[in-house]
Amino acid sequence: MQAYPGSPTMLELRQPPAAPVGGKVQSAESRLLQPMPAPVSGPLRLLVVDGDAVTREACCEIAGELGLEAVAVESLYEARETIAQRTVDLVLLDPGFSQGSGFDVLADMRALLPEATLLVMTGSASLASAVEAMRAGAGDYLLKPFDHAELARMLERAAKGQNPYAERRRLRAKLRNQRGAGYLAGSSPEMEKLYRMLSKVADTTHPVLIVGESGTGKELVARAIHFNGPQAEKPFVPVDCGSLMPSLMEGELFGYVKGAFPGAVRGKEGLLTARDGGTVLLDEVTEMSADVQLKLLRALQDKVARPVGGTQLVPVVARVLAATNRNLSAMVEQGRFRRDLYFRLNVVTLRIPSLRERRGDIPELAEHFLEQQSRQTGRMHQFAGEALEALFEYDWPGNVRELETMVERACSLNSGPVIHYADLPAELQVQGALSDAVSSEEPVLKAAGQTAIVPLAELERETIHRTLQQLKGDKLLAAKLLGIGKTTLYRKLKEYGLVQLGQQHGT
Repeated sequence: MQAYPGSPTMLELRQPPAAPVGGKVQSAESRLLQPMPAPVSGPLRLLVVDGDAVTREACCEIAGELGLEAVAVESLYEARETIAQRTVDLVLLDPGFSQGSGFDVLADMRALLPEATLLVMTGSASLASAVEAMRAGAGDYLLKPFDHAELARMLERAAKGQNPYAERRRLRAKLRNQRGAGYLAGSSPEMEKLYRMLSKVADTTHPVLIVGESGTGKELVARAIHFNGPQAEKPFVPVDCGSLMPSLMEGELFGYVKGAFPGAVRGKEGLLTARDGGTVLLDEVTEMSADVQLKLLRALQDKVARPVGGTQLVPVVARVLAATNRNLSAMVEQGRFRRDLYFRLNVVTLRIPSLRERRGDIPELAEHFLEQQSRQTGRMHQFAGEALEALFEYDWPGNVRELETMVERACSLNSGPVIHYADLPAELQVQGALSDAVSSEEPVLKAAGQTAIVPLAELERETIHRTLQQLKGDKLLAAKLLGIGKTTLYRKLKEYGLVQLGQQHGT
């Protein structure tokens, strides 16, 4: 395999010798007279697949002059190895040298690289074969023999068409790998889907509706959209729609003029109409009053708004993102949110998965939060195996925010470098006890061909037993955490034969 790094100045620095391309020979003089396209912005990565070494070298040389980063291989086996190891944006291949149908080769390559542009060079000068190649996934077609200028023009066309896809892939990689993103960390299939959607909406300016449970990181997703988009240098302003009265919310979003209300000694620009533009996140948009909903709808439709107390319309220049942890479509059906505003905001919906839907990301998130704590305190921590297992079993109703708080608490209260199961909050230990109680009954029930069902009394007994063990017999704290009175706990201990457990711990 040969690699040819792209360089926009190669055409100026090198006097190319005569080189056959696809069977046609050009002199250096005639080649220099050919009009070559300007270098494309990149670097896009080109994979050349051809059995002829001279053709491969010439194709890579021309690609380098266009600023492409080219790699050449002589077999489909090497091509597959290359694709597995690196990103490929463009493929230039002659399917005719392979065994079997050349169109099958194109179909296989399209399956391996669904977003790449496939370019075909072949000696089969047939219109039918060209049409068949296009149907098999080829983006362009070049007949051998061809000259350097023909190939250069085809590569330039393909590069221009491929640039948006390449930028999108680079943005996905950035979102996936950027450290310090906190809640956006993770490589589960659910997060990969979110990264793909983020990369598509970041470079646009239309509204986006972000939905997800509390603690999933809706504001961080909004920040990722803003700071990876065309308005990254402009302000990002989150607005809590549930914390302001309707009159204050209207003035905050659309501004007001001097004397609009008592105390308005001077006018103020609204967040949506400020000259700086930027992005406004309407957090918990479902809390917005009906009057403000109507004015927001008109502003989004007409791209203009009237400040409070004003008579002149001013343009709306900020991008609007909205977030909620409620079922907005259900609220629309119930008449609690304007249907027309819902459709205006719901141009694209990004759903952030809950933490229990992407448990595979828990170790990465926990490690990230441990690193944060280490930077703040100067102390290193790590989770023991049984503690990490408990993190997997817990349902995380507070999602990633709850995980972050749990890590902070464990690091603050633990004096050693290792966080054990006993160092975790009681709610995680109680859920672990319930899971163990259920799993202990499963073999017997499965042997009888039944679904695993555990009596409530057994679950209750096991929960009280494990809670007292973890709390070293502290019945007052156990009753508080279990949500029952101390008298009730004593009665349960006697009923389940656990009185001796409390006495052994001296409480």
